[in-house]
Parts: sequence; structure tokens; C-alpha cells
Amino acid sequence: MEGVLRKMAAEKPVVIFSKSSCCMSHTVWTLFRDFGVNPTVHELDEMPMGAEIEQALSRLGCNPTVPAVFIGGELVGGANEVMSLHLKMILKPMLKKAGALWV
Repeated sequence: MEGVLRKMAAEKPVVIFSKSSCCMSHTVWTLFRDFGVNPTVHELDEMPMGAEIEQALSRLGCNPTVPAVFIGGELVGGANEVMSLHLKMILKPMLKKAGALWV
């Protein structure tokens, strides 16, 4: 399952694994949208293999498992990590390098 997860995470510059009821996932998604980034969002609670993907995220070290944010195919982490990168002014350069942000 980790291979499937890695393939999904590498399909677009920014990929978020989420649950439709997770307010922190929505907050991260909104932050990216405010930057002009259009992340790919996979709602695990709406996917046939969502539980298996969530277990794979847990094995990768995601705790909590959602939101799990990948930038440029690499796991960045959850909401705390994304917000920390933003406050340190590292997030935008990462998004530019991954090809998700053009300005």
C-alpha cells in the first residue's frame, strides 16, 4: 500500500490526504488556496481504499494521519508542520521549487 500512497503523492506538486470532517485539513487546504496553489485533495473517508491508505500514512509517521501534506512528492507532515514552515517563511519557496506556485 505504501507504493500506491507514494504514487498518489507524486502525481501533483501538492497533495493532501484528508477526511471530509477534518477542520485542520480544511485550514491547510485554505492556506494553499490563498497562495494560489491548487492542491489535490484525497478524502480518505470517501475512498474505497481510504482505511488502507490511512494505515500506510500512520506507518510513514503521520500522527494524526490527516491532514498529511506532500509537496513535490515528499511528506511534509500535518497541519502543525505546514503552519510552522509558513511562519518560518519556508513554505512558499518549497511550493515554488515543487512547481505549485509561480509568483
